[in-house]
Amino acid sequence: MFLNYIKNFFTQKIVKKSLSNAKMVDGGTIQTVGIIFDESYFYEREALVGELVKNGIQKNDIKVLVFKNKIKKNEQFDYPVFSHKDLSWTATFSNSEVKEFTAEKFDLLINYYDTEKSALLLASDSSKAKFKVGFASIDKKINHFMINTNAENYQVFVEELFKYLKILNKI
Repeated sequence: MFLNYIKNFFTQKIVKKSLSNAKMVDGGTIQTVGIIFDESYFYEREALVGELVKNGIQKNDIKVLVFKNKIKKNEQFDYPVFSHKDLSWTATFSNSEVKEFTAEKFDLLINYYDTEKSALLLASDSSKAKFKVGFASIDKKINHFMINTNAENYQVFVEELFKYLKILNKI
């Protein structure tokens, strides 16, 4: 327990340092979308993806990465999942699914979590996405655009997201 606290502390310190070097890449219209979920607080993953599809994003252009606090030993998932155990002391991921997700160049990355956890911040920071969107309660340097709502209101989040994406000529 205490070692996990220390590991999280060092990881957050590394992420905060790398956030000062963050740059925005102007990328035109949104075609591919990546979503990082925190399943500790939000379980409506399919409903959020459905809202994105209703607003014109193709379902096969949406990729999801889910964070869980604890993964049971024999638990099976139909989507990529990671936890604190996949995080090393040097702030890198050992999980190949996380590495593939962060290496993909999405047009839009939705950071769908409203509490700061070191593994989530690292995944968001290391993503090669051109435009990052998240909640206002997260560090302001991690996202290019922030929406001030909570995670339970996914319809409000998607509505606001697409309203501003239209204004920014991203869709």
